[in-house]
Amino acid sequence: MQLVHLTLYNFRNYARLDVDLPAGAILLQGANGQGKSNLLEAVYYLATTRSPYTSVDQQLLSWMVVDEEMPFVRLEGRMRREDGRHKLEITLIQKPANNGGTARLRKELRVDGLKRRAIDYLGSLNVVLFRPEDIDLIGQGPSLRRRYLDITLSQIDPRYRSDLSRYNQTITQRNALLRQLQETGGDPDQLAFWDETLVTVGSYLILRRLQTITRLDELVATLHPSLTGGIERLRLVFVPRVDLDHLGEGQNVAQLPLRFDPQFAQTFALPSLGLEEIAERFQRQLYERRSLDLIRGVTSVGPHRDDLRFLVDGVDMTAFGSRGQQRTAALSLKLAEVAFMREETGESPLLLLDDVMSELDERRRACVTGIIGEQEQVIVTTTDLADFPAGFPAGGALWQVEEGRISEVSRLE
Repeated sequence: MQLVHLTLYNFRNYARLDVDLPAGAILLQGANGQGKSNLLEAVYYLATTRSPYTSVDQQLLSWMVVDEEMPFVRLEGRMRREDGRHKLEITLIQKPANNGGTARLRKELRVDGLKRRAIDYLGSLNVVLFRPEDIDLIGQGPSLRRRYLDITLSQIDPRYRSDLSRYNQTITQRNALLRQLQETGGDPDQLAFWDETLVTVGSYLILRRLQTITRLDELVATLHPSLTGGIERLRLVFVPRVDLDHLGEGQNVAQLPLRFDPQFAQTFALPSLGLEEIAERFQRQLYERRSLDLIRGVTSVGPHRDDLRFLVDGVDMTAFGSRGQQRTAALSLKLAEVAFMREETGESPLLLLDDVMSELDERRRACVTGIIGEQEQVIVTTTDLADFPAGFPAGGALWQVEEGRISEVSRLE
């Protein structure tokens, strides 16, 4: 999979960009604030229809056009996959506010010229993004880690993104009914309809998360030692909110110990369960916790409360890890994600690395450089070329970024 051409109109500080992208490595060099990260954001947005930096699409509008009558953002990408060449387009048009309201953006998605819903658009272009803020995946709350899993799986599994959409809608409806029953009373068996839907779609989310984390755990077990000189072991632990004979009935994620048993990989290994077995457990626990849910007015069990933990030599990095350990763990995860996506789809995703070399020592930089050289296509940003060995990127492109403009410095063969 390769993005061969990118066009941007009014995206952040890019008034207009029209550029061919070669295979292999593309190194973007420039001072801070010139548009390096904005370019990675544009590619990520083109693939996922969302920004990794903001949930407000209005912020993507170039400041140069915000005062126009109908400002717009447009992204176009031409890509090559195993099944041929394709064109992706995203257009954001801001319509004037009526009656003093807030102006809103209308988003239009197209694949090969045909309009698509987001649920059908996703998966057209697969990307993996690493950025310095990804240490928050380890150090912050579980919602970020669930979001990471959802974005990863939505790119490669159509059923997952469909079931995720239905699950989110259903959990909203069930919680609304719980609050209604809490306030006005009524027959709790009204919950049965929503419970059935939750189990149907939620069980698949749990299954795919379990399968994904299991495989990512195997991959980081090989990758992480190369980034740490073999002195650390990283393991990933899936902590589902539906008990899968793993933590014990009612175990809360926050109650997990900071340090696990030395044999934590075995001690906390989840059983190999099929979809029907997960559904049976989910159904039973929804019913068992119904009284508690009615008291609280929220659904207390289900994949909307799942978590992912990062363990280095048995120590939980989520609660007890240095910034350097958290950063290296996040990088190992993203590199494992590239291999996982390749296995799942048969094609390599586009790898985006934002300021990846900062805070890495020489050994880790050499390892990352070697991994970059193995990718089908990767875009890397840096402020300092000294972070990379002489001659890098071999066979790729070195671009200078300045005030939203790109110039090719050299083509290294």
